Amino acid sequence: MTDEAAEEFVATADLTEYDLSHFVPTAFEFSDEEEVNVTLPKVQLDAVKALAERRGVPYRRLMRELIEIGLKTA
Repeated sequence: MTDEAAEEFVATADLTEYDLSHFVPTAFEFSDEEEVNVTLPKVQLDAVKALAERRGVPYRRLMRELIEIGLKTA
């Protein structure tokens, strides 16, 4: 599905037919990013990669999300 097709669907679809209770709010960042190098135990990196694969997201994006959650709860 193209972005245009998705936009058209959302703009015209009756979303009341869908159960949106399981949706999770997502924050989008458009600020400058800076690259860092982090050394992790292999078992932690493997766990992050496995979780990312189950969720269908890139593991680096998942790591950023997990750090953000940790910072909010710290």
